Amino acid sequence: MSGLTRDILKWLQSLDLTTQIRNPKWEFSNGYLVAEIFSWYYPQEIQMHSFYNGESLAQKNKNWYLLKNFILRNSFDIKMEDVDGTIHCREGAAVQLVESMYEILTNKRVKKILPEIETDYTDFAYQQRLPMHARSTASKAVKNNLRLTEILADQNIITSTAKPDWFAQRTILKAQKIINDHIDHRRQERIEDPKRFGIKPSLGDRCVRRADLSQKLFSEPSHLTVTSDLQSELEWKQIWSKYPKKCGQFHNY
Repeated sequence: MSGLTRDILKWLQSLDLTTQIRNPKWEFSNGYLVAEIFSWYYPQEIQMHSFYNGESLAQKNKNWYLLKNFILRNSFDIKMEDVDGTIHCREGAAVQLVESMYEILTNKRVKKILPEIETDYTDFAYQQRLPMHARSTASKAVKNNLRLTEILADQNIITSTAKPDWFAQRTILKAQKIINDHIDHRRQERIEDPKRFGIKPSLGDRCVRRADLSQKLFSEPSHLTVTSDLQSELEWKQIWSKYPKKCGQFHNY
């Protein structure tokens, strides 16, 4: 039950579920317990005889197809990323899903510390803790972050066109995103530690940077600005107005 707060554990125990929850990552994967929780609050819409308590991908898809339609029909604030992560047993996805269900069904807030990094259900945070030589390559990143059930589910999507749009996530797009993120992370590592990768500065990097001459030529000097000219002219008129008579006497001589 790691990851679930005390309030959520007490709430789940009060529902008298058919299965004891030891590891949410596996217990909530097939969607049967999720349907059982919703059936306590919506018995007319969720009927347990329509769900299967099995572990095969076909049974998971049937259960979650009904649950996703129920979630969308009631406009619940549940992320489909959490649902897909729960189906494919991603770390932390089931906990996020149960917390969202708890807030919706009980109208209470979950007291927890917000993570510093947004959860994306990848092993990026784990890879950052590893030494540089032990981090995964591009092919290993695809293997770690793309499950076999996702590939099989996408094959079912290609042969069926009657499912909603949020089912349409292609394996190729997921794999390409994982590779692009891996390339971005490697590029950032090279910038942060160039000595580790033996990167030498180029001739352009070694050159001394000077200010652009065009900016100096076209920039207006401070003493030629309009405000400074008007101010100096006003000061000159004030000084001249103080001595009109003396200047006239000098001209008479």
